[in-house]
Amino acid sequence: MVNRSSYARKAGILFLTGLGLSSCTVLSKEGPTAADIDAKATVKVVGADSNKSIFDYVLIDVDDKAVTKFGKIPAQSLFGTFGNARSIPPQLKLGVGDVVQVTIFEAQAGGLFIPSEAGARPGNFVSLPAQQIDGQGYLNVPYAGPIRFAGRPVTAVQNEIADKLSNRAIEPQVLITLANQRSSQVSVVGDVRAPSRIDVNPAGDRIIDVLARAGGPAHPGYETFVTLERGNRKSTVFFDDLLANSRENIFVHPEDTIYVYREAESFLAFGATNSGVVGASNKVDFGSARITLAEGLAKVGGIDDTRADAKKVFIYRAMDRKQLANAGIDLARFAPTQTSIPVIFQVDFRNPTAYFAAQNFNLGNKDILYVDNSGAYELTKFLNIITNSASTVTSVSNSVTAVRSGRDSIRTF
Repeated sequence: MVNRSSYARKAGILFLTGLGLSSCTVLSKEGPTAADIDAKATVKVVGADSNKSIFDYVLIDVDDKAVTKFGKIPAQSLFGTFGNARSIPPQLKLGVGDVVQVTIFEAQAGGLFIPSEAGARPGNFVSLPAQQIDGQGYLNVPYAGPIRFAGRPVTAVQNEIADKLSNRAIEPQVLITLANQRSSQVSVVGDVRAPSRIDVNPAGDRIIDVLARAGGPAHPGYETFVTLERGNRKSTVFFDDLLANSRENIFVHPEDTIYVYREAESFLAFGATNSGVVGASNKVDFGSARITLAEGLAKVGGIDDTRADAKKVFIYRAMDRKQLANAGIDLARFAPTQTSIPVIFQVDFRNPTAYFAAQNFNLGNKDILYVDNSGAYELTKFLNIITNSASTVTSVSNSVTAVRSGRDSIRTF
């Protein structure tokens, strides 16, 4: 006699095996399989060693020393880029397009500009019509000839004109008035309420002064960045740093360009967090100027104690080579030309002091926060697969046995 139970189990196993083998063509898909993509490639570019890490990286345990060296995110600095010597009010110079008025004083009547029949009169001066400095930077002054105005301070031009008139006028003195300033301006563009070109005050304007005249940032300060471009140099600073650190609020210079833009800083969270959905990842906005690791974990609900390994919380970050070298980390294995070094910080939340570290360790923009699963959770997942598979085989086996019994009953009948 045939052992029906054994027959049913075999039938169930064959059924599952057949289903597994045919699933690639039977079950629906949203796109091609990885095997199809690999098989149909015309040219393949693969790494020489598939077991090698994609990137070399530095692994740092977060302790009190790591918090001191890496807990604060280094910020760019306008003061550091343009220096202390450039943080003083600029000496404004005349430029092409400026409209100026030249006034000439003589000590007494009877000179070149004040006729003797005019008699004594207050001031003894004559004001020439306002003129615009031409494209070559020159302006014509009667009896002095073409004088270069552009690129020179007012006092230098006044002295030159007086010197050229000294042999014809009586003790001439010259006063130049700027009627319309067009060359000493800065451009303010981007996310401000009134983008425009703004005249620079001769007394000096700082960046916040200029931004205020452009209506101020259009978005919250903790999401706003300010870039100053001067010649071939450029630097970006967080708007809140301009407010908090007076040293960063440097003087602007003519022809500076100030670009204001909004960028909501954020981090990505992966792994065993209490984000609400198992296996879900999250892009989380800071919502403030700075955010610590503790605050970041709180934003994703903390670590899931049913899945997470509290000893294996990681922060992925690309860091400046100089900062790592200054901290005494050996970077000899990285190429000398590699300025950005991948770094993984590991935090052990089984250690009670780790929570103090998390309160003082800031997350950086675009950081990746990853919480690893515990070994027990991985074992649970494996056991669930085995249990589900066994249940499926048993169900199929029972179905086959029922079909077999029904067929035998029909034959008996």
